Amino acid sequence: MFGLMQVKISELQGKVVGVYFSANWYPPCQKFNQLLVNAYEHFKLTNHHNRNPGFEVVFVSSDEDLDAFNNFRAGMPWLAIPFSDLNTKKTLNRMFDVEGIPCLVILQPDSSYKGRDGHGNGNGEGVIHEGVDILHRYGIQAIPFTKDRLLELQEIEREKHENQTLTNLLTTQNRDFLLSQSAPQPVPVASLKGKTVGLYFSAQWCLPGVKFTTKLIPVYQNIKQVIAEKGNQDEDFEIVFVSTDRDQSSFDSFFQTMPWLALPFDDMSVKSLTKHFNIQWIPSLIILGPDGKTVTTEGRNLINLYRDNAYPFTEVRTTFLEHQMDEAAKCLPKWQSHARHRHELMLVSEGSGGGAYICCDCDEQGLGWAYQCIECGYEVHPKCIKPVTAADRTV
Repeated sequence: MFGLMQVKISELQGKVVGVYFSANWYPPCQKFNQLLVNAYEHFKLTNHHNRNPGFEVVFVSSDEDLDAFNNFRAGMPWLAIPFSDLNTKKTLNRMFDVEGIPCLVILQPDSSYKGRDGHGNGNGEGVIHEGVDILHRYGIQAIPFTKDRLLELQEIEREKHENQTLTNLLTTQNRDFLLSQSAPQPVPVASLKGKTVGLYFSAQWCLPGVKFTTKLIPVYQNIKQVIAEKGNQDEDFEIVFVSTDRDQSSFDSFFQTMPWLALPFDDMSVKSLTKHFNIQWIPSLIILGPDGKTVTTEGRNLINLYRDNAYPFTEVRTTFLEHQMDEAAKCLPKWQSHARHRHELMLVSEGSGGGAYICCDCDEQGLGWAYQCIECGYEVHPKCIKPVTAADRTV
């Protein structure tokens, strides 16, 4: 447990400060909190002999009672706004326009507190709102979040993506193969050279992952069949399962349902791939081109929208399909009723108030056109619209 003491605000002068909005009751906060603790303590241990500015974190609690605050605060080696200081907590939430937790706002020593409206809401120069994403992406290397350090990391990341190949992504010093359900022997990574490859991050414990896998299997098989019928030996498609299952038996059970390849369970490259592609949720499908470079990180959305028509997932193909979808939307009614919802639904797209959505009928996320309830946010794919029947009206 870390002891309680008072620290003057003036002692933060000249330091990089992370304003940390979090709460004990929310599991993602607990998970991120441990990541932040590890990074913070590592920085404190290794910062004695370099020229980095100081770094400090200030916890702003969203807990509902003092006991919850104290329990969460007990595992934090940094500062905190007192639980009883409601005015300061509300002011900080408004100042930095906090919409969700965990949220880590990084203030540089020269931060300007003038926002978009010029009235000090904390969105000014030197204020970075993406501290959670940055720490997930770069780990302890991001600390202490100086502008120079972040630019350096972005350049390193850019070079890694420019130089990525299937070999440096999928092999290790001790392994140059992938697992297969259909082949008696492991499949060499080198055999994927020249193919379009999907890296499928998923797990059996993840219900959306299980559901998406059942959708992805026929899409994969259809793409393979079309390629085979074309007889073009220079073109092929493969998927590699990157498992985040919790044990070998879960991995084995889930992989047995899949017709594609997989990295071995708990392979050391799983963590490096997750970090390299900044995977923050699953299922996720990253598409690599025949040269091993990233074509898109939105493979899952493209499959949900276009199924096997999405192949080869390139920007040219996606633009063509988007145009087709927009043309098809011109024939759809602007308003629809749905059997599972009491309000009328309006047809929207990203350009007309829509955007990314999760279909309330099939539970899949998507982009593009959707029917949405203006009053309460209920939304469905156009293909999931179920017209209201006479039986529905009598209920």
